[in-house]
Amino acid sequence: MELYNRGGHICLVFRDLVTGDEAVQANQFLVFDNDHAALIDPGGELTYNRLFMAISEYTNASKLDYIIASHQDPDIVASLNRWLVGTDARIVVPALWERFIPHFTRPGKIAGRVIAMPDEGMNLELGSIRLKALPAHFLHAEGNFQFYDPVSRILFSGDLGANLCPAADLDKPVTRLEEILPVMDGFHKRYMNGNKACRFWANMVRELDISMIVPQHGRALEGAAIGEFIDYIENLQCGLDLFTQDNYRIP
Repeated sequence: MELYNRGGHICLVFRDLVTGDEAVQANQFLVFDNDHAALIDPGGELTYNRLFMAISEYTNASKLDYIIASHQDPDIVASLNRWLVGTDARIVVPALWERFIPHFTRPGKIAGRVIAMPDEGMNLELGSIRLKALPAHFLHAEGNFQFYDPVSRILFSGDLGANLCPAADLDKPVTRLEEILPVMDGFHKRYMNGNKACRFWANMVRELDISMIVPQHGRALEGAAIGEFIDYIENLQCGLDLFTQDNYRIP
């Protein structure tokens, strides 16, 4: 599905490459600008063949500039070895997880191809734009990033904003947070680390002009849902905020 297509700049989301009971639903993203392209969170083995063919409808998949992993989870980057073989792309990963990446591939395969994102984030040159890697640490991974496209004004938010909605609703943007809160709240209370990180994140993204928040799982958020979601995260009690000694007992 095209999220944005104007003046040689295209943002795509692939939502249904894993179906049925194969695995948890996950979104993959392609940002294309003037013959340069970045693939964000390419997924696992189940997505590789279908995703490679889908990308080829827009650009030469073997010539991707970047394969970007927001963090180390298998639904984010387990297919990395296939992309290393099938493309000439640079691999962009959090610096914290750089030493774990060789476990996904063969010795020597990543030499000279890794860009490590420092904790403070960075800009990635892509065609005529700078794709912003934004720090989102502990939301949920210790070293975690989100990506902001300044042209489409889309924030690719990773697991933050994930909503486990019915498959039939995946292509329907959310305009009020109450539409998805029942399939979002429990996930965030368990998978996000704590309110301190949530508040820091909310302060940061309020400085951005955001047209859409697109998480790695579920439906995109737009309109009033964007501000409502930022307010929700800012005030969320989650993770260690909710744990007590009762959660740490010898079984």
